[in-house]
Amino acid sequence: MTQEPQDLTDIPTISFVRRGFSPTGGAEAYLKRLGRSLNNMGRNPTLYTTKDWPQAEWPYGKTINLVGRTPIQFADSLKAARKSDEILFSLERVWECDCYRAGDGVHRVWLNRRIEHESFLKSKFRFLNRKHPQILKLEESLFQSRGARVVIANSNLVKDEIIREFQFPADRIEVVHNGLPEMHFKAKPAARTASRSDWGLYGNELAIVFVGSGSGRKGLQYAIRAINKINRRDIRLIVAGTKKKKSFSSGKIRFLGPVREMASVYAGADLFILPTIYDAFSNACLEALSFGLPVITTPTNGFAEIITPGIHGDIVKSADDVEGLISAIHNWIDPAKRAAAQSACIELAGAHTIERNVKETLRVLQSVNRDRPQI
Repeated sequence: MTQEPQDLTDIPTISFVRRGFSPTGGAEAYLKRLGRSLNNMGRNPTLYTTKDWPQAEWPYGKTINLVGRTPIQFADSLKAARKSDEILFSLERVWECDCYRAGDGVHRVWLNRRIEHESFLKSKFRFLNRKHPQILKLEESLFQSRGARVVIANSNLVKDEIIREFQFPADRIEVVHNGLPEMHFKAKPAARTASRSDWGLYGNELAIVFVGSGSGRKGLQYAIRAINKINRRDIRLIVAGTKKKKSFSSGKIRFLGPVREMASVYAGADLFILPTIYDAFSNACLEALSFGLPVITTPTNGFAEIITPGIHGDIVKSADDVEGLISAIHNWIDPAKRAAAQSACIELAGAHTIERNVKETLRVLQSVNRDRPQI
């Protein structure tokens, strides 16, 4: 799609769907950016959500609070409440919508992939959680039963999975990569010095940063194994977003816990690592890239499709490829190589802005409206 988005005046109503609210959530920040853009075009988008979403956090139009203690209960409430003349854009798995953004990837694929990395007993008990069967049922409605007229995938990885798992038509899936709300780029030397001092790092010690609250899915255990197997005293793994666990105890690891302001973390880092088991497209990797940090990740991270190994980081064959992680870290130990890669990393991140993402998303909504059956 090459056309610039127009003013969307031909669309009767645009409504968004998001169950629940997190003040630090990426999906929430993304929706608010979309809402602001539409508001600037003279539109007042509706938000279908739950009572958890504060009214002050959606000044762009009205909010409709639905009952949503479970995924299916929320989907049922939405189906009963939605209007026939609106374009419904959902970030949640629901029964049906005009456009669904598969920002979390394919749940079926994620569940199957995680089985390879956890015990049989843990996997068995996981499926006793009624949330997973409900999400799978809604996912089948969107993809297999064609409940979604158009799908936005945030990576080709996710697009290919939807086609493979559900035989969903490829021409009804648009790939729109994630974007950053603002570009931090190269940090000021003072910020870098302050962060490293807080971490107890001095001189040329190598600070490798891992970011993620879902440490099991993000592959923290494999990053720690790799770090502990490297026979060097000048390498540290800085973990943000995850609390320290006894099983992860090591003198080479520093746990920062949840961090609200990530700029200081990226500022003090030399290298970023995310050996994730499954990520539709990691925003943390994109943020690290914007600071000029080479990124080490896996092919099961949609982000990996935008980088060139050896220039913007490295891609190991799988999350549990510990030897591959060690080799990738050694590839980036040389400060001169990291310095040479900095501008390329920043330039690539600069091509993935939230402004570009919003424009491409609005183009998709325009195409949905043009092809929508007249009621």
